[in-house]
Amino acid sequence: MNSGPVPVPTALDVWAPPRRLQGLQPYPLADVPDIKARLLAEGGSVIDLGVGDPGLPVPGIALDTLREAVLDPALSKYGFQRGLPAYREAIAGWLMRRFGAAVDPELEVLPVIGSKEAIALTAFAVLDRGDSVLVPDPGYAPYFGGSYFAGADVIRVPLRPEEGFLIPPETIRSAPGKLRLVYLNYPNNPTTAVAEASYLEEVVTACRERNAVLLFDNAYSEITFDGFRAPGLLDIDGGREVGIEFHSMSKTYNMTGWRLGWATGNRTVISALKRVKTFFDTGSFMALQAAGAAVLNDPDEYIRWSLDHLTRRREAAFKAFRAAGLDVTKPRGTLYLWFPVPTQESAEEFCRRLLLDAGVVLLPGSAMGEGGEGFVRASLAIPEDRWEEAGGRIREAL
Repeated sequence: MNSGPVPVPTALDVWAPPRRLQGLQPYPLADVPDIKARLLAEGGSVIDLGVGDPGLPVPGIALDTLREAVLDPALSKYGFQRGLPAYREAIAGWLMRRFGAAVDPELEVLPVIGSKEAIALTAFAVLDRGDSVLVPDPGYAPYFGGSYFAGADVIRVPLRPEEGFLIPPETIRSAPGKLRLVYLNYPNNPTTAVAEASYLEEVVTACRERNAVLLFDNAYSEITFDGFRAPGLLDIDGGREVGIEFHSMSKTYNMTGWRLGWATGNRTVISALKRVKTFFDTGSFMALQAAGAAVLNDPDEYIRWSLDHLTRRREAAFKAFRAAGLDVTKPRGTLYLWFPVPTQESAEEFCRRLLLDAGVVLLPGSAMGEGGEGFVRASLAIPEDRWEEAGGRIREAL
């Protein structure tokens, strides 16, 4: 019986991914979406504390402005790297209000498509093949990814509890090779650690001594508690000369899917990053930038409103997790809890069991690097009235 023509192998049938992809760490619990779907299909419920998105409403002024902006034909054109002038000026105004520092919106501000892609692409703007780069471990994946693909010698620096999860300035001074780039992130994801201005002063000095660029990821600058004010490079003498700082509207204004952010700081690095980005993107939708400008020009009541919600969630989460027997402390920054695995399991094993047995999604610290093994991250992603249930499920599973 003729079953039809025999398929002829194509080049793609025998194609294998390039060797450099083998150097990328596989993502733990990559099957979580499938497990969640199965549990829900079976009539169960899932409490997702793994995602870094609090799910709060975006500022109303963003929606109102966007409704009008999408009807403006001029805003549907390419924005390129220059973007919408009103957006850059609004960024400069926000930085002045927040840090009391004047920045040139033309030369010291670069709109980016969220901070993630530009943080990774900074490696291409700064590093030559074989240069050394310091990345925190655990840390945000683009720190390693950008440096790795740029062909740099990636030096992972373990973030240790006994050091306050800070990268010691002496580690920067003694780093081997030609150190050209240092990634830093405080308030820190995932450890929730915060850095004082005095610490940043030491880091800036160390980077200057090594002639290294400091990339300061300040995405959580406005999510702080108990009166703490997160510093930035603009607070530090010589900070903007040594490095660049990234901000994102994703966390500050709960606009995660809008992909709006910016870089500010050293003009030479900003110019180099801008040049690199011309080969990867043509800028974000300018109607979105118009909405972002409206938000940044608006008084800061929204930030206070959002932080009030997160503060109540933090209190409820701390109480519920303590009652469940977890060794948690109240974070001074970010929207996470960071705590040690309470059993002899690996972080991934523990999180998988909590998902299957309790329907609670947590992020194993190892998902953000080997230095995160033994720890778990929980996001303040649910309202305060659900934390008692989440804690109860965990307590039963333990």
